[in-house]
Amino acid sequence: MSSMARKLGKAAVITLVAGTVGGAALLAAEAVIARTRRYAKPELGLALRTTVGGETLPPLRLVLLGDSAALGVGVDRVVDTVGGQLATLLAAGESGEPGQGPRRGSARQVALSSVGVAGSRSSDLATQVARCLLGDRPDVAVILVGGNDAITLRRPSDAAAYLGAAVRRLRESGVEVVVGTCPDLGAARAIAPPLRQVVGWLGRRVSRAQVRAVHAAGGAVVDLALETGPVFRADPNTLSADRYHPSADGYRVWAYALLPAVAHAAGVTPRLP
Repeated sequence: MSSMARKLGKAAVITLVAGTVGGAALLAAEAVIARTRRYAKPELGLALRTTVGGETLPPLRLVLLGDSAALGVGVDRVVDTVGGQLATLLAAGESGEPGQGPRRGSARQVALSSVGVAGSRSSDLATQVARCLLGDRPDVAVILVGGNDAITLRRPSDAAAYLGAAVRRLRESGVEVVVGTCPDLGAARAIAPPLRQVVGWLGRRVSRAQVRAVHAAGGAVVDLALETGPVFRADPNTLSADRYHPSADGYRVWAYALLPAVAHAAGVTPRLP
């Protein structure tokens, strides 16, 4: 992320985790190392706008909002982004439900786009919501946000309030909403322990607040840290070369975690009672 230097430097002030002056110094040193690393940036040639699926299939407008994850930072092909992989699965009629493959009549022609901005926090969502409601209204919005809130020490309740307001505005406009919570920051190998544990803890605080806010606003929520964190911790190939942003494999893990909720929102499968 472009502002990683400032963000990880702030995280180092959580000295209570260290418990000693020596531990605090270690956290500060690790923050310096982390912020001097080179992180992936949005690909200038990557325009996250495409259509997937046959022309005769029922149309589905899918838009992504949020931070670098909504743009697919870490990969250089649209098809490898989380949005691209969701679009491919929905176009094939996949629902993500256990034991269910493609069903007749469930495939869609998916018009995919993104209004996400790398480095965004939840407070930036209002502008993105306004952008995505211009022109043809999307059918389903997927919001991926929270990591920047956590590492800039945003109060979880404040971050969740901004997210809830964005979800509520989209729902009032007739858009179905699925939120992927703050991912497991403790899986980021670009950050050394114990700072990695600190940012992981910060991320979980944000994630828990997000779940409550999204439910209250009428959206669906997928806890990415809970559902995909163990995979990211076990498999280094889920991260891109910067060891922070997901790789194509990582975005695929996220896509499959999000798919059941997105498919339900899109009407590809019946909603569960």
